[in-house]
Amino acid sequence: MKKLDAGEHPLGKVFSSDFEFAIPDYQRPYSWGTEQALQLLDDLNGAIDRDPDEPYFLGSLVLVRDNGRRAEVIDGQQRLTTLSILFAVMRDLTGNDDLRKELSDFIQEPGKITAGTKAKPRLELRPRDADFFREHVQTLGSTDKLIALDDNAVTVDSRRNIRDNARALHDELAGWPPGRLEKLAELAGSRTFLVVVSTPDLTSAYRIFSVMNARGLDLSPSDIFKAKTIGEIADGDRAKYSQKWEDAEEELGRSGFADLFLHLRMIYAKERGRRELLIEFPEQVLNQYLPQHAAEFIDDVLLPYSDAYEHLINADYTGGAAWQSVNAWLKRLARLDNNDWRPPALWALKHHPDDPKFLDAFLRKLERLAASMLLRRVYTTPRAMRYANLLKQLDAGKGLKSEALILSEQECAETVDRLKGEIYLVAPSRTYALLRLDELLANQPGVSYEHRILTVEHVLPQQPKKGSQWLNDFDEPAREYWTHRLANLVLLNRRKNSSAQRFDFAKKKHQYFSGSNGVATFALTLQVLKKESWTPAVLKARQSALVKRLSDEWELT
Repeated sequence: MKKLDAGEHPLGKVFSSDFEFAIPDYQRPYSWGTEQALQLLDDLNGAIDRDPDEPYFLGSLVLVRDNGRRAEVIDGQQRLTTLSILFAVMRDLTGNDDLRKELSDFIQEPGKITAGTKAKPRLELRPRDADFFREHVQTLGSTDKLIALDDNAVTVDSRRNIRDNARALHDELAGWPPGRLEKLAELAGSRTFLVVVSTPDLTSAYRIFSVMNARGLDLSPSDIFKAKTIGEIADGDRAKYSQKWEDAEEELGRSGFADLFLHLRMIYAKERGRRELLIEFPEQVLNQYLPQHAAEFIDDVLLPYSDAYEHLINADYTGGAAWQSVNAWLKRLARLDNNDWRPPALWALKHHPDDPKFLDAFLRKLERLAASMLLRRVYTTPRAMRYANLLKQLDAGKGLKSEALILSEQECAETVDRLKGEIYLVAPSRTYALLRLDELLANQPGVSYEHRILTVEHVLPQQPKKGSQWLNDFDEPAREYWTHRLANLVLLNRRKNSSAQRFDFAKKKHQYFSGSNGVATFALTLQVLKKESWTPAVLKARQSALVKRLSDEWELT
């Protein structure tokens, strides 16, 4: 029977000759930021003044360790690495020679001439980061050079995190009063404990890691799913598949990768989530593949959907006009105020990766549906149900003929009514509709709107000044009717100017709607600049034209 060992150890023992820690290459890179590093220091600082007989627990480590000192770290890399950085900064800050020697021994096992041994780091990071960590953290006196490195010298995220955390910890500790550093060292060495769980094989370690973290430690669900999946893969393939998983996470980023699992759950379950992802994803997705088909889940599900999601987010397909049209639809959809459209879009991108004609047609229909629901303010639950039904129909092979893609006559009529109404009063709707209109009027499909500032402005002001021309051209009922409707709205790429907003039309047109800030680049605004006057008759004609333009684009009438 395989032996499992668990116990509480003070950091003085954890960072001693009892352990020789190594981060396997298949683990994700060091990812703690300054917030987590400073929180760790703050927690330790707060514990200094508590009852000296009260131990301080810092969490747990899960290790693969079979008899010898060497231990592969399955869970606890972030904590061990950050503690090493903290000890190194303390080592290089202190003026106490004895403390410097003790902290140096925490970080690196000293060599012995009499034993014929050389100094060796207590913690060895992944091979790609090990040399950097050894040179800039584990070497005596190295942290001053580390914190001085500019961004060009640390282009890899994990190394930048090491630099940033060393810098943040140094800045904090440098302001501490005399003697406080020694108290921190005493707390860390003798009163701060880690729960260390050791098992002789990787499969058991991953299972322990999964159970422990499912009970509340601070890991994302994707970390738990990785543990469950990688733990079921044969030893000879485990490192390869861990690298595949890690590469996908790096491409999407931590946040994007986490979102991918939410979308995968929707694609498989075809219903809105009811419980935590940590519970539902294994039940609805992962358990179909584990334990026998863990590699298949990575190869056939995770990687192709990850690739599709990267294209979805970046809208970066290449290969000619057909693919540029696909990119254009993805950019439009990205302007929506929700991401519920992403699962069906991902389904299409994954199942038709080489068919831009299908994707162009599908995404056109999907955008029409999504825009209509946005304008009609369909709330989360019925919106999710509509997309869930679409996913069911897609899986059934209905493709572009899926009923869920089709707007009913009533839905079309309601959408037109919303376009005709006081659209300004619904912020997500007004911005989306105006951007779609501007793109259509400019005749530039897929144009990007990446202005740092984007505002929706009234031509007829909301509160005209007394004695202004506006009050002559619009009586009160006309102002109430037209102020917030589509015809009276334009796009600007500058901040609101409350005084200029109330100018009469001629002055406002030349001093506020045009000028040196590139406002005239919006086709919608250029139309206004061509008008000689702004009256109810002008607005009536403009409203009819703009509503018709969007109605034709979305085939609403």
